Amino acid sequence: MPQPTGRAQEQLLSVLQTAQNRLEYLTPSDWALFIDRAKDVTFQKDEILIQKGKQAKMVYLLVKGTARIEADFKARIAQIGPGQISGEMGFLENNVASATVTAEEEVKAYAIEWSVLGDLFELFPHMASRFYRSLAVILARRLREQNEILEVFPDK
Repeated sequence: MPQPTGRAQEQLLSVLQTAQNRLEYLTPSDWALFIDRAKDVTFQKDEILIQKGKQAKMVYLLVKGTARIEADFKARIAQIGPGQISGEMGFLENNVASATVTAEEEVKAYAIEWSVLGDLFELFPHMASRFYRSLAVILARRLREQNEILEVFPDK
């Protein structure tokens, strides 16, 4: 994916700014910096983006397609799509992945290395603040969703 311009850039920003569980506090300028330093990648159906137990050192921002997130024994935790991020937990903890992320169809994404993200945050600390706040909200929402599932299905 080449760097979007004009109408394509507007459409991409629309996806990034309206997706459920998105990096909602990032500004259009933040997005431009993020995308400028990211690599565009494509994963085919059933290809693994992130493998549980391995340190990918990459954060992926999905632009097209969906991916499933699975824990042990292929237990499905969630599904992510355009405008959503994966690899953020490993990034936050500087640790191995806690789940496997697999493309359910062709997935196009922006991949940014942890070190590049760190460099960006040193140069633009306000962007870092907005990024981390967005991640905190995403993780809190995911926890609430899991708690609601446990309340509905207490034996699960």
